[in-house]
Amino acid sequence: MPSKVTRVSICDIPVDALTMKQTVDIIDTAIREKRPLHHGVINAAKLVNAQKNYELKKSLVDCDVINADGKAIVWASRFLKKPVPERVAGIDLMETLIARAKQNKYRIYFFGATENVVEHVVKKYATIHGTDIIAGYCNGYYSKKDEPLIAQKIASSGADILFVAITSPTKEIFLNTYKNSIKIPFIMGVGGSFDVVAGVVKRAPKWMQQYGLEWLYRVIQEPRRLWKRYLITNSMFIYLVLKEKFFPRTYNSKPSISTSEAELLLARDKK
Repeated sequence: MPSKVTRVSICDIPVDALTMKQTVDIIDTAIREKRPLHHGVINAAKLVNAQKNYELKKSLVDCDVINADGKAIVWASRFLKKPVPERVAGIDLMETLIARAKQNKYRIYFFGATENVVEHVVKKYATIHGTDIIAGYCNGYYSKKDEPLIAQKIASSGADILFVAITSPTKEIFLNTYKNSIKIPFIMGVGGSFDVVAGVVKRAPKWMQQYGLEWLYRVIQEPRRLWKRYLITNSMFIYLVLKEKFFPRTYNSKPSISTSEAELLLARDKK
């Protein structure tokens, strides 16, 4: 266990220097103590979009724990001499927590994707880990006026964990807007993870994940729809990192949970 975990700024977006194990330890302790923990992740595309989307940026800054979901963030942190130890992919963290759910008696609410996909995900995990881990589920297709009712439904489920599989920035803004009324110990956005679990979308091979080429794998699958988006996003990300390197800015976001509550959580977990 680290004695201190650092929150750094990558192009004015916060990220915590945490490994997967450290992150899971913090989450386990928070859930056990019923201490609300809002988790976020950052990748190259989200970092770029947060530069011009205030609500997205605020939703990230307000998170209690923020992991480097993209390999590019890890590389950028090292280039900027603010090293983050490793990538903590959102889908990997989600599956790690689900695998521990039965033993730790966690109940999970699944929110997002289409009705068929979320049903498939719930049935799959219930078959593997037992129905006791399922607190409820809801698809991610709704109108803005339905949000308060959805939040109320999630809050009344008695879940310990909420996974939200909706695209950015909708999921980040939803979680930040309703987390105080949802009052679930651990909440986390997981993007397109339900589609991967359901087999609708294939995840890149391990070697491509290791070399930060998952974006390329997605472009190969949907070239007409994605090539321009990734060309622009990746180019802008490189520009922002170079700008940060040679024209660094002062970062004044919310203090990391790492320097206060997380140390307490990790210390308690070690006992």
